[in-house]
Amino acid sequence: MSPLPHIVAHRGASAHAPENTMAAFRLAIEEGADGVEFDVRLARDRVPVVIHDDTLARTAARPERVCDLTSEELCRVDAGSWFNKRYPKRADPGFARETIPTLANVLGICENFAGPTYIELKCRPAEVKPLTAAVCDVIRHSQFLSRIIVKSFDLAAVAELRGLLPSVQTAALFEPSITTILRRRRHIIDMAREAGAARLSLHTSLATAKLSQLAADVGMPVTVWTTDDPRWIARCKRRGIGAIITNDPAALIKHRDQSG
Repeated sequence: MSPLPHIVAHRGASAHAPENTMAAFRLAIEEGADGVEFDVRLARDRVPVVIHDDTLARTAARPERVCDLTSEELCRVDAGSWFNKRYPKRADPGFARETIPTLANVLGICENFAGPTYIELKCRPAEVKPLTAAVCDVIRHSQFLSRIIVKSFDLAAVAELRGLLPSVQTAALFEPSITTILRRRRHIIDMAREAGAARLSLHTSLATAKLSQLAADVGMPVTVWTTDDPRWIARCKRRGIGAIITNDPAALIKHRDQSG
């Protein structure tokens, strides 16, 4: 078992390979990441595919929305050349062959991976039910269901998923803007528990020592996102935070292991 905090690869090893591609996930596993994390949306044919944005503009230089193309069409989209253009020093000709994988594709390479797999649901309110149902259909019979953690900013999606698949681990995601809604940060825990989430996934600005202790008091593990700053290794140890989501897992693993 790796020492704490566990290092989780954000969209794969996305500092060194195009995010949310098979290349990024393979690299994360090769580098020894303790876990992998990625985003899931619905394609037009109701197949869950792995991509963060709702359009192809940023990572494929195309105008279409993800929901307007089928999973087969998305599996032919070039999702790697943008990385070579943006980061020429990290470019690899092979990245130009990377496409948008399905959830089933990605879970396939995680079968022999011992760490947790974090699946973030990306959806508009009208897509909550179809997306959660489709994701459940894919993961329900997975041999490593116990290592899958499904999370979302949309707490209705977390609740829906818990209703469909009570055995799955779930996490509630919170970003800094939540503080404009809540007067006290400890209410974050109440919101997460009401949705049926067993874990918290917090932006680093929210992961204070006090909130981390409150979460520990009610048995809710905390993961922080997304940082490549090695100083968070020591902060997590002091605050009892179990995992860090990072774009550069190799760098943080090296720092963690050297710092003891």
